[in-house]
Amino acid sequence: MLRRPAPALAPAAWLLLAGLLCGGRVWAARANKHKPWLEPTYHGIVTENDNTVLLDPPLIALDKDAPLRFAGEICGFKIHGQNVPFDAVVVDKSTGEGLIRSTEKLDCELQKDYTFTIQAYDCGRGPDGSANAKKSHKATVHIQVNDVNEYAPVFKEKSYQATVVEGKRYDSILRVEAVDADCSPQFSQICSYEIVTPDVPFTVDKDGYIKNTEKLNYGKKHQYKLSVTAYDCGKKRATEDVLVKISIKPTCTPGWQGWNNRVEYEPGTGALALFPSVHLETCDESVASVQVTVELETSHIGKGCDRDTYSEKSLHRLCGAASGATELLPSPSGSLNWTVGLPTDNGHDSDQVFEFNGTQAVRIPDGVVSVNPKEPFTISVWMRHGPFSRKKETILCSSDRTDMNRHHYSLFVHGCRLVFLLRQDPSGEKQYRPAEFHWKLDQVCDEEWHHYVLNVEIPRVTLYVDGASHEPFSMTEDYPLHPSKIETQLVVGACWQGGDLYMTQFFRGDLAGLTIRSGKLADKKVIDCLYTCKEGLDLQVPDGSGRGVKIQANPSQSVLTLEGEDVGEVEKAMQHVAYLNARQFPTPGIRRLKLTSVVKCFNEGACISVPPVDGYVMVLQPEEPKISLSGVHHFARAASEFESSAGVFLFPELRIISTITREVEPEGEGDEDPTVQESLVSEEIVHDLDTCEVTVEGEELNPEQESLEVDMTRLQHKGMEVSSSDLGMIFTGVDTMASYEEVLHLLRYRNWHSRFLLDRKFKLVCSELNGRYVSNEFQVEVNVIHTANPMEHANHMAAQPQFVHPEHHSFVDLSGHNLASPHPFAVVPSTATVVIVVCVSFLVFMIILGVFRIRAAHQRTMRDQDAGKENEMDWDDSALTITVNPMETYEDQHSEEEEEEEEEEESEDGEEEDDVTSAESESSEEEEGEHGDQQNANRQQQQQLEWDDSTLSY
Repeated sequence: MLRRPAPALAPAAWLLLAGLLCGGRVWAARANKHKPWLEPTYHGIVTENDNTVLLDPPLIALDKDAPLRFAGEICGFKIHGQNVPFDAVVVDKSTGEGLIRSTEKLDCELQKDYTFTIQAYDCGRGPDGSANAKKSHKATVHIQVNDVNEYAPVFKEKSYQATVVEGKRYDSILRVEAVDADCSPQFSQICSYEIVTPDVPFTVDKDGYIKNTEKLNYGKKHQYKLSVTAYDCGKKRATEDVLVKISIKPTCTPGWQGWNNRVEYEPGTGALALFPSVHLETCDESVASVQVTVELETSHIGKGCDRDTYSEKSLHRLCGAASGATELLPSPSGSLNWTVGLPTDNGHDSDQVFEFNGTQAVRIPDGVVSVNPKEPFTISVWMRHGPFSRKKETILCSSDRTDMNRHHYSLFVHGCRLVFLLRQDPSGEKQYRPAEFHWKLDQVCDEEWHHYVLNVEIPRVTLYVDGASHEPFSMTEDYPLHPSKIETQLVVGACWQGGDLYMTQFFRGDLAGLTIRSGKLADKKVIDCLYTCKEGLDLQVPDGSGRGVKIQANPSQSVLTLEGEDVGEVEKAMQHVAYLNARQFPTPGIRRLKLTSVVKCFNEGACISVPPVDGYVMVLQPEEPKISLSGVHHFARAASEFESSAGVFLFPELRIISTITREVEPEGEGDEDPTVQESLVSEEIVHDLDTCEVTVEGEELNPEQESLEVDMTRLQHKGMEVSSSDLGMIFTGVDTMASYEEVLHLLRYRNWHSRFLLDRKFKLVCSELNGRYVSNEFQVEVNVIHTANPMEHANHMAAQPQFVHPEHHSFVDLSGHNLASPHPFAVVPSTATVVIVVCVSFLVFMIILGVFRIRAAHQRTMRDQDAGKENEMDWDDSALTITVNPMETYEDQHSEEEEEEEEEEESEDGEEEDDVTSAESESSEEEEGEHGDQQNANRQQQQQLEWDDSTLSY
């Protein structure tokens, strides 16, 4: 096959071929005719916490030289501007896509947007390899920095305050305002406010305006404190809530201001001002006069108020009444035990009250009271009765015991009437005489305590109710009773029908302090003293205050009235109204206070009305005293002293003291240290006693051979009374502890047949305020020392001491009550019995001692044999007989042991020496001396039993 020759190339083809052989660079230089193209304007968004900018439209550079390599590719972008925190990078050269990003952290709050220009460069180069890249025009870029909700709202003020008038609703009271530091409207604007405090009558809107949702009342609350918070539109809450104080201003309401409804009264502090800062608001009204009444409510305390709770007999003596009053309802004790079955309040905080439920009554034993109608007498009683009843209810009645139902005298309630009946005894004159007296009284059935005193002196009977006298509204006459030898029966709480033998006309209510005193009428001063309260209102206006103010008070000081024309002077007087309780140990609890006012104005049509004021006084619990009795618990006296006329003093060293325990807080200022504890301090106080009772333990007193005696002259001089029985002796009367000590020191016990008397035990208990505070039981044991008969045969033993048993008592704690411990019953053995017991004991001791010494000698012999074997020394002792005195070695050992024991006993006795009484010390010394003599005798016998071992060899 023939090959055709290649055609000749044109010149242009040759140039093209040369260009291809040179890598096409020449063609590229010729082909990069166009410069890149960008959009004229770009808008971008970047977030504070991001560095990538989102552009609209996207950053893409176009080149018409594409798809030629290099000439149509984009190699870079250039940003023009000062301090522009952005740069641009190429993402894809072939497509010309680029990206703008931040070179540093952006902060919208510092700069919200940026504007700069940008150019694109292609990858073209010249024929010689030099750079021949083309650049686009400058495009404008606007970038906005998007905000992040990094700041919370902050209130412009630290707190807000406002004052409103009560009784009005407001559209806006005040406005709270918060700001946000974020740059964007979304996060920098406050979208809502909220009241955080719950249950308040206020609301806040989105703009921060606060208003009330209901009418406010100054009496309910003087000020409201609200916590308000704010939220921005990004729902971010304020870091700190703001405090809003809204004060309520009262409308001008007339009334008393500046007083406390609770006043605490500490016992023993004297008068306490009740209204020290009180002020009367008159709302600028022209006031002509002011009348103020202060009432103290004490009807629930004791018998209408706080009074001394001594026995009624003691109260009569305190008030200056002559002695002779007989209590018909005494506190149950000793021989006065007929009220044991009646319910009582135990008389702890106030006087002892006896309750009658309509089924109970008590018979008064014969001989307790005797009334002679021909002589004057007085009946006194505290009574609380009600409500109204049509049945007769008897308080006190003396009637025939048998055969007939005649009422000799009686005091009873019929409806709201108090009736006293007294029938005259038979006399020569048979004519009508006043027999029945009626009083119609509201106090009888108002269920409150009242004090009743009947002064009976026929034909006149005067009744005092709460110190005020009342004349009978009705009186009935009757003939005297027919002569009769029938005995009478006195009953409290009902009336005994002797003919039918049953009780009738039972009483329903409470009674206390029922007494009858024969032979004398009660004086008005005594009646007022018995009724006077120990607590009440007191007003001591200093000079220069309360001018022109009239002051009035009722007898019981429970109601105080002040009246004046000057409001300021009335206020000054009111500031000195005080509560006073004169009792050393008052009844604790609440006393209600009520203040009522009447204001008169010059303009009668527009006069103000002052509302009443209610409060109370809280009487705190007083420190309870602890009455302590101490002295000699046990002593012995010779039988001759008991049989003498002087007798034996039972309480020669008696000591009566009273203490109270207080809590003392640790000293120091500032916060209390929780590690420091409060200490208790015992303080001795002085107060009176009203009863001391001495009772015999064991068998009752036998009047034929023994008695308790006291100096009656000294008792009468001190105003005390004494009652004695087979059970003991009771001292009554309000007097000091020192006076009771003096009287009890002189109390003697006598026994004129003391041959068979070994000992006697007595118990002493003292009390204050009718048993409200009771001492410890102080017990005394008295031993009788009988002279022993001389023995016919001499005894090598030492003579036995007198049988006076010493006791070692622990230290008496005066702050407690259990000061005395019971002493075991003392038994006095005979002399022969003691000698036999000692001899037998000594014989047993000698036998045991001999066995012990023989065993010890045997063990010592075995040790000597072992030692001889070790020394290889053999002795021929087959013919040797060794006899050892068993008493010799043991005597030395026993004497050493006894000396050690005696030293230990002496050391122990030295520790207890302060607690041993003088009588005990003497008896202890006698026993120690005789015990020493006995030991010397034992040693002499042992020395006589020693053997002669001078010729004995070992």
